[in-house]
Amino acid sequence: MRGTHVGARWAIAAGSLVLMVGLTACGSEKSDDDKAGDKTGGDKSGQSAMSPLAALKLASQQTDKKNSAKVEGTTKMGEQNSRMSGDMDWANGIRANMSITQTGGAIASSPIAGKPMDAKYTPDAMFLNMGDEFAAQAGRGKHWVKYDYDVLAQKAGPSGAFLKDQLQNNNPSRSVELLLATGKVKSVGSEDVKGVKATHYTGTVKVSEIAKMQSKELSQSDLDALQKQLETSGMDTETIDLWVDGENLLVKKREQAQSNNGAYDSTVYYSDYGTSVTVTEPSSSDTVDFQDMLQQ
Repeated sequence: MRGTHVGARWAIAAGSLVLMVGLTACGSEKSDDDKAGDKTGGDKSGQSAMSPLAALKLASQQTDKKNSAKVEGTTKMGEQNSRMSGDMDWANGIRANMSITQTGGAIASSPIAGKPMDAKYTPDAMFLNMGDEFAAQAGRGKHWVKYDYDVLAQKAGPSGAFLKDQLQNNNPSRSVELLLATGKVKSVGSEDVKGVKATHYTGTVKVSEIAKMQSKELSQSDLDALQKQLETSGMDTETIDLWVDGENLLVKKREQAQSNNGAYDSTVYYSDYGTSVTVTEPSSSDTVDFQDMLQQ
């Protein structure tokens, strides 16, 4: 019984953690004409001279072409908080190395609270290093937990399929595209972002439309179920703020919403575009599948 209780405690902590460590919460599928019209390149005066929609479209194109960046940010979901930093490559699916620290909420009383954890993202799976205590108590001597995206989609229904889509396809430019899809965005002036002059844009998205605008793989029935789930959560709209520098690159993103479980507030900074990113999967001998943990 004690072993079952210990395993369940770790499974709950790991499951709660994975919901907080998607690289970003929202994104959007690109339209076909994103590949055209890139004539201004890195024109440092372009942002102020264009309409907000035209400026963001250029920012999406320029950001996407860079293929990689360094990332750092914070996320608050109710009482649960997350800090992350690392590097990310989106040239051919999402690959990333991150250090993540969780506190508060369901994590507060767990063994991982306040401890930096390594995370690795590949196009097919996410890996979390749960540490020595996990390996000794619930991991059968293994430190890493693997979340296979296909299994996640199969076992968790529409919400799992949605999370799979996010983890496989998300990159900085997708948040720009989501705001563009609303057709309603405004510039609120120039601001300093970590020493870089950037133009601040803002807009509001209806949460019930987010899945429809951004998901590539969900069927209509899955979309309907997911939208109902989002609506019953009490989350009606999401405010997205973006900061774009003089080279038409996204340097900061903030997403805010309210739900029945409290406030959602996520801020991410992007820098060093074009940085080299190498992601090596943990050894299978040191990895346990999350599904196996649940079955225990």
